[in-house]
Amino acid sequence: MVRNLDITTLRSFVAVADNGGVTRAAGFLHLTQSAVSMQLKRLEELLGLELLDRSGRTIGLTPAGEQMLAYARRMVALNDEVMARLTDQAFEGEVNFGVPHDVVHPVIPRVLKLFNASYPRVRVNLVTTNTRHLKEEFGRGRFDLILTTETGAHEGAETIHQLPLRWVGAPGGTTWRQQPLQLGFSRNCIFRGIAVKVLDRADIPWEMALDSDSDRTVEATISADLAIGILLEGTQPDHQELIDSNGTLPRLPMQHINLYGAENAHAPFVDELAKLVRQGFEAMGPTSLRLAVG
Repeated sequence: MVRNLDITTLRSFVAVADNGGVTRAAGFLHLTQSAVSMQLKRLEELLGLELLDRSGRTIGLTPAGEQMLAYARRMVALNDEVMARLTDQAFEGEVNFGVPHDVVHPVIPRVLKLFNASYPRVRVNLVTTNTRHLKEEFGRGRFDLILTTETGAHEGAETIHQLPLRWVGAPGGTTWRQQPLQLGFSRNCIFRGIAVKVLDRADIPWEMALDSDSDRTVEATISADLAIGILLEGTQPDHQELIDSNGTLPRLPMQHINLYGAENAHAPFVDELAKLVRQGFEAMGPTSLRLAVG
């Protein structure tokens, strides 16, 4: 005859072991002492084993009880996971997630959709800004997770992808042929310094076509063929295109997509969000062997 273990009884057994006695366990479970004692007796009778050592002033576990405790913990945890996932009653909380403007699309919207399907009661506070600001605020504890776009992997970083930087301009634009070259970058854009460095090295004169903190303003200026800029390959909007200059413009370096915070995740749902972010960028395909061309 099949005998079945009762999760409520196992939960009481775990509570007694964790709290060192029936009285404290009963308070923890919001049950009477007699109810907890009855559940323990029923569990011992079902198994035909003594699980508790009642010979001393405090209750301890017998060898069989210690072995049973490991099983009981796993069964209670699995029960709670099933109920939480299928009945939407747990995993409440929030994640503060920072992402640079240039890598929000196309991965992050899909990540948020998948995460919400698994954890509908967890709020993701998405903040989009530049890498420099994200790292500063992460250092102050403002974010649980951040993504960055950097030329390498720094302390605490997990490189989850690499993409080449590319020159971008308006569709069919000609600004890239002019000198001095008109550049479009916001003041805090990390790609601004990269552009200046490679152009100076190539002895190509340049000017900043605008002075703004707004990425939207920069995007509009480039789309109007009044400047060119730099973006990660595959992240350019529909109203911009990669510039094929046949070597007129200098080659740009690969850029690392780095994840910070996953190693010290404080909750399971933060781990899950980090995993979905990794999978999202992995799905973009291998890029480590691709080179950005001017």
